[in-house]
Amino acid sequence: MRDTKERIQSEALRLFAENGYHAVTVEQIAAAVGIKAPSLYKHYSGKRAIFDGIVHQMEARDLQQARRYQMPEENGTAENPAGETATMERVCAFSRAQFRDWTEDEFLSRFRRMLTLEQYRDPEMARMYDQYLSAGPVGYLTDIFRPLAASPEEARLLALEFYGPMFLLYSVYDGGEKNAAALLEAHFARFTEKMKGRPE
Repeated sequence: MRDTKERIQSEALRLFAENGYHAVTVEQIAAAVGIKAPSLYKHYSGKRAIFDGIVHQMEARDLQQARRYQMPEENGTAENPAGETATMERVCAFSRAQFRDWTEDEFLSRFRRMLTLEQYRDPEMARMYDQYLSAGPVGYLTDIFRPLAASPEEARLLALEFYGPMFLLYSVYDGGEKNAAALLEAHFARFTEKMKGRPE
């Protein structure tokens, strides 16, 4: 049964990434899995329940990734900035893994493409796009860089400087540039060197 549920999620996400969430029907998902719609309803109450399962899996993967790279699991606060425990080496390793996953992992790349498609059509998808791919990462990195910056404004600028090329390279990768990971590595190297040269 678990295998069928996973196949339903996988096929649904593939269809969502190709056509957009709202354009896909339960019947199309069932057909892609190779079952009838009534059989699908034995596993999920409807398309929204499938989507919620996908989001739950996304959140679990995100948390697992942060723990794997010993990164803060969420944004810190002014009193206890997340960056107190993150080194530049870990930030780059974590970001490298994030980029690889968002571009090469079938589930995560489809999730990203679905959000990219739907961000202009659906307010909820726009919020999720913001959370996972836009302002969310910038806010997270702002906390990471806060101990290294003279002010919160400078920390935010460092976050934008670090994440901006990574964000752009998602589109570059989608456009067929398979050298995107090497470009990201060059960016990380330059940024790390710049940070080493900063006054204490």
